[in-house]
Amino acid sequence: MNISRGEQRVLHVLAQGGHIRHHRGDNGRIHHVDCFTRDGHRLADCTLETFGKLHRKRLIESHASGPYRISRKGRESVRAQADNR
Repeated sequence: MNISRGEQRVLHVLAQGGHIRHHRGDNGRIHHVDCFTRDGHRLADCTLETFGKLHRKRLIESHASGPYRISRKGRESVRAQADNR
Protein backbone atom coordinates (compact mmCIF):
# COMPACT_ATOMS: atom_id res chain seq x y z
CA MET A 1 0.00 0.00 0.00
CA ASN A 2 1.33 3.43 -0.92
CA ILE A 3 1.45 5.70 2.09
CA SER A 4 2.90 9.19 1.72
CA ARG A 5 5.53 10.65 4.01
CA GLY A 6 2.99 12.88 5.78
CA GLU A 7 0.62 9.97 6.31
CA GLN A 8 3.49 7.88 7.70
CA ARG A 9 4.38 10.69 10.11
CA VAL A 10 0.81 10.85 11.43
CA LEU A 11 0.55 7.05 11.67
CA HIS A 12 3.82 6.93 13.58
CA VAL A 13 2.50 9.44 16.14
CA LEU A 14 -0.72 7.44 16.48
CA ALA A 15 1.21 4.18 16.87
CA GLN A 16 3.05 5.72 19.82
CA GLY A 17 -0.22 6.50 21.60
CA GLY A 18 -1.42 9.72 19.96
CA HIS A 19 -4.94 10.51 18.80
CA ILE A 20 -6.87 12.70 16.36
CA ARG A 21 -9.66 14.92 17.67
CA HIS A 22 -12.30 15.81 15.10
CA HIS A 23 -14.69 18.77 14.99
CA ARG A 24 -18.00 18.58 13.16
CA GLY A 25 -19.80 21.40 11.40
CA ASP A 26 -23.51 22.24 11.43
CA ASN A 27 -24.15 19.69 8.69
CA GLY A 28 -22.61 16.88 10.79
CA ARG A 29 -19.52 16.44 8.61
CA ILE A 30 -15.99 16.68 9.94
CA HIS A 31 -14.55 20.09 9.05
CA HIS A 32 -11.44 20.31 11.25
CA VAL A 33 -9.02 17.82 12.82
CA ASP A 34 -6.23 18.13 15.39
CA CYS A 35 -3.61 15.42 15.89
CA PHE A 36 -2.04 15.14 19.34
CA THR A 37 0.99 13.15 20.46
CA ARG A 38 0.84 11.04 23.60
CA ASP A 39 2.49 13.96 25.44
CA GLY A 40 -0.29 16.35 24.40
CA HIS A 41 1.63 18.28 21.74
CA ARG A 42 -0.23 19.21 18.54
CA LEU A 43 1.12 17.85 15.24
CA ALA A 44 0.91 20.50 12.50
CA ASP A 45 1.29 17.97 9.65
CA CYS A 46 -2.16 16.45 10.15
CA THR A 47 -4.53 18.17 7.74
CA LEU A 48 -8.11 17.36 6.81
CA GLU A 49 -6.79 15.92 3.53
CA THR A 50 -4.34 13.60 5.34
CA PHE A 51 -7.10 12.58 7.75
CA GLY A 52 -9.40 11.74 4.85
CA LYS A 53 -6.78 9.58 3.14
CA LEU A 54 -6.04 7.64 6.34
CA HIS A 55 -9.75 7.17 7.01
CA ARG A 56 -10.51 5.97 3.46
CA LYS A 57 -7.64 3.47 3.67
CA ARG A 58 -9.07 2.31 7.04
CA LEU A 59 -5.77 2.97 8.82
CA ILE A 60 -7.52 4.94 11.59
CA GLU A 61 -10.80 4.33 13.40
CA SER A 62 -13.02 5.81 16.09
CA HIS A 63 -15.03 3.95 18.73
CA ALA A 64 -18.16 5.38 20.39
CA SER A 65 -17.61 8.84 18.82
CA GLY A 66 -14.26 9.13 20.58
CA PRO A 67 -11.01 10.40 19.10
CA TYR A 68 -9.56 8.58 16.10
CA ARG A 69 -6.76 6.14 16.86
CA ILE A 70 -4.67 3.80 14.75
CA SER A 71 -6.41 0.62 13.60
CA ARG A 72 -4.95 -2.87 13.37
CA LYS A 73 -4.45 -2.38 9.64
CA GLY A 74 -2.68 0.91 10.39
CA ARG A 75 -0.32 -0.76 12.86
CA GLU A 76 0.56 -3.35 10.24
CA SER A 77 1.15 -0.66 7.59
CA VAL A 78 3.32 1.76 9.56
CA ARG A 79 7.03 1.53 8.81
CA ALA A 80 9.83 2.14 11.28
CA GLN A 81 10.83 5.77 11.36
CA ALA A 82 14.53 6.50 10.90
CA ASP A 83 16.13 8.90 13.37
CA ASN A 84 17.21 11.69 10.98
CA ARG A 85 18.35 14.37 13.40
